[in-house]
Amino acid sequence: MDVRIGVIQTPKEIELELGDGQDADAVTRQVEEALSSEHGVLWMTDRRGRRVGVPASKVAYVELDAGHEARRVGFGAAINR
Repeated sequence: MDVRIGVIQTPKEIELELGDGQDADAVTRQVEEALSSEHGVLWMTDRRGRRVGVPASKVAYVELDAGHEARRVGFGAAINR
């Protein structure tokens, strides 16, 4: 599962690739719980063990991609045959 976190006043996103066994509903609950408090911190750990913390007051958005669709890669990916 891929997670992208937008941070206020920063043009870049924080991108994490979570482990394969992650449940989208559980991650959503984790995000909601962390963001429910103004002084909370959203902590996530990627598949390599890297821990990332973002203060709740700085989170602009969180995008979860469970990867149900096959990814298209390369120049021919956009061509419909």
